[in-house]
Amino acid sequence: MAAKDDPIIIKKYANRRLYNTGTSTYVTLEDLAEMVKKGEEFTVQDAKTGDDITHPVLTQIIFELENKDGQNMLPIPFLRQLIAFYGDQMQMIVPSFLEQSMIAFSKEQERFREQMKGAIGKSPLDVMKMATPIKALEEQTRRNMEMFQNAMRLFTPFPPPGSAPAAAPAEPARKDAPPEKSDDLQQLKDQIAAMQRKLDTMS
Repeated sequence: MAAKDDPIIIKKYANRRLYNTGTSTYVTLEDLAEMVKKGEEFTVQDAKTGDDITHPVLTQIIFELENKDGQNMLPIPFLRQLIAFYGDQMQMIVPSFLEQSMIAFSKEQERFREQMKGAIGKSPLDVMKMATPIKALEEQTRRNMEMFQNAMRLFTPFPPPGSAPAAAPAEPARKDAPPEKSDDLQQLKDQIAAMQRKLDTMS
């Protein structure tokens, strides 16, 4: 029997039906989406092989939500850039960056919600001050995107198709270019570490 804090096991059968072993009921992708929103941990297993297929199922949930009218959150430029990262050197950085960015965003969102709860019954002037956390959240998002774009430039030295050609270098590339690339990678790692330290102080 699974421990209380263990993730709920969802079994997926060949007929695509999903079975919640915690409640002994069949569920849908919409039900799993609600479980995620409630913070309920679960893993999805292939009923026949026992393989963990949580990732593709969660991806399928996002696909379903994105196709509902008025619910799509992922802008087309973001999707294009994300697709471009597959198979690229940047691929090893993207998961960590996105995870840390979402953690920071969630913490700011929770802080804002708590402040909104405390604003009930306050004067209009006090409520107007609630715009400050929103601006702070927007600023944090902007800084995250700037860091992400800087990281992209480190790993994608060639301009995208259709962009203006870069000016010719004043002198031929030196043979000791690899160390410079290594320094750039270290700088990026330092930036990610700095973001992690900032998240730790927020918790």
